[in-house]
Amino acid sequence: MNIPFRIFFSTLGGFAIFLLTLGALTASHRYSYTGRIYPGVSVAGIDVSGLTEAAASEQLRTALSYPQNGRIVFQDGPTVWMATPLELGFVFDAATSSRQAVQIGRSTDPAFALTSQFRPTRIDLPPQFIFDERVALAYLQGLADVIRVPTVEASLGLEGSEVVVHSGQVGRELDVQAALAALPGLLQSLQDGLIVLQVNETPPVIFDATRQAEVAREILSEPLVIRDPDSNGETPVEWVIEPETLSGMLSIERVTNEEGAEEYQVGIRTAELVPFLNGIAPGLAISPENARFIFNDDTRELEVLEPSTTGRALLVQDSAEHINQALGQGEHRIDLVFDYLLPEVTSDSTAEDLGITELVSSQSTYFYGSSASRLHNIEVASSRFHGLLVPPGATFSMAAVLGDVSLDTGFAEALIIFGDRTIKGVGGGVCQVSTTLFRTVFFGGLQIDERYSHAYRVVYYEQAPNGSINTNLAGLDATVYVPLVDFKFTNDTPYWLLMETYVTNSSLTWKFYSTSDGRTVEWTTTGLQNRVDPPDPLYEENSDLDKGEIKQVDWAVDGAEVTVVRTVTRDGGIVHEDVIVTRYQPWRAVYEYGPGTDIPDQDDAW
Repeated sequence: MNIPFRIFFSTLGGFAIFLLTLGALTASHRYSYTGRIYPGVSVAGIDVSGLTEAAASEQLRTALSYPQNGRIVFQDGPTVWMATPLELGFVFDAATSSRQAVQIGRSTDPAFALTSQFRPTRIDLPPQFIFDERVALAYLQGLADVIRVPTVEASLGLEGSEVVVHSGQVGRELDVQAALAALPGLLQSLQDGLIVLQVNETPPVIFDATRQAEVAREILSEPLVIRDPDSNGETPVEWVIEPETLSGMLSIERVTNEEGAEEYQVGIRTAELVPFLNGIAPGLAISPENARFIFNDDTRELEVLEPSTTGRALLVQDSAEHINQALGQGEHRIDLVFDYLLPEVTSDSTAEDLGITELVSSQSTYFYGSSASRLHNIEVASSRFHGLLVPPGATFSMAAVLGDVSLDTGFAEALIIFGDRTIKGVGGGVCQVSTTLFRTVFFGGLQIDERYSHAYRVVYYEQAPNGSINTNLAGLDATVYVPLVDFKFTNDTPYWLLMETYVTNSSLTWKFYSTSDGRTVEWTTTGLQNRVDPPDPLYEENSDLDKGEIKQVDWAVDGAEVTVVRTVTRDGGIVHEDVIVTRYQPWRAVYEYGPGTDIPDQDDAW
């Protein structure tokens, strides 16, 4: 065998011996560390060399006490909570960590296993932990329950007449997920630490109602006094609403203010105030009244008889809102709100302004022999028209101006026609006034709209200035019985019309002042036609009369027909053409007698 072969086999033999020796040593080493951790192995810096898995697990559990002794602090402002990692579900897995340490040097790769047994460097394994988020979540939800504060809106209300207010409360809610997300990194560092909790706050829409509560208390602090502002120095007209009643009308509403924020608004429910205001409105209303004048025939100017009156109407809704607003500002004596209405003709109007320059019509009627009460009624009724103005184009209603004819309005009892009898009643003599007005309109050429004659011929309406009877005046009477029977005419001229009335002991004169538009009046009468004798007298017993006493209470007059034709012209054209037909009933005389009185011609009377 040559030298090279000897060297080869010699080397091969030596290597084999080395391997056998190494294997023996390895086997010896493994044997000596059977079930134990090889040298140089540590977990989290804790040497576990030579320990069994169980011993290493126990040593690591004792040495790594962070889960039990660590401190995790949760902070919400000045309030803190402290928990151990273990309370948060963070535990050390000693069994897994020691099992991993035992596996070092026992790899299935022979070369790795061999080198890992004899290498001089140390192996430090990271510890194994288990983090159970369910435990941490339960802990944090417990904190959330402690931190949680419900959002509470400020409240404002009444208990009887007592104002009750509660402030609002800011709601608070823990962000559990944010806190949970911050835990793993801190726990894995195995260090104590601080987690500042994220708490979401929800403020109430209305936090404080103190100011509105003070407004409510101020409103109820004293009675509400509602006043008529136009007392003119007299004792003010006032209506008082006591706080007890006012509290029942108090309104507390949630509204959005000009800045878009919600707040409480305190006031009075206008829906409850409006009926009260509607109830007093009619008594506070004043119709605008034109000034009344007389025409001075010398100066041809108007002289004020009665000054004009500014009208007013209560603005119910505006008053309710004004009262509500003023109450909210602390006022308790509050004026009503009115709409003021100026009359068409004020006291400073002139004759030129109104087109009143001359006397355009004047008529007089006579009533010789009238009783004092009848004269009184003529004076009262005619005075209501003295100085009155009629606008151009307006239709004038005598009944509207005359108004209620009663004892309460200044009238007395006198003879009136009622049905088929002449009896004593309130207002006898008013028809003297309506007849005089009718004739002034008739001869003034104005438009006649509505006229009614009397049931029978009344002697007063046919009297001449000397007291004699002028039958040509028959058919020129007019009766008014408010509110059923009226006399109406229209001022169909372009000028205002001024009325003046003048009463003596036996006459009534009615004057129209205006400006003539050139119209003229022509009229004819048929006189009394188809006359009918009155019925036989009627006798009625009256126990208030003495025996033998006879008293006439109604007077006989013939029945008749009369037709009056009026033609009004201007500039050659016809303005009005009226045919007025009047049919008077025959009227019997009526007598009253005392019991036991002999009645003349009694058979005929019945």
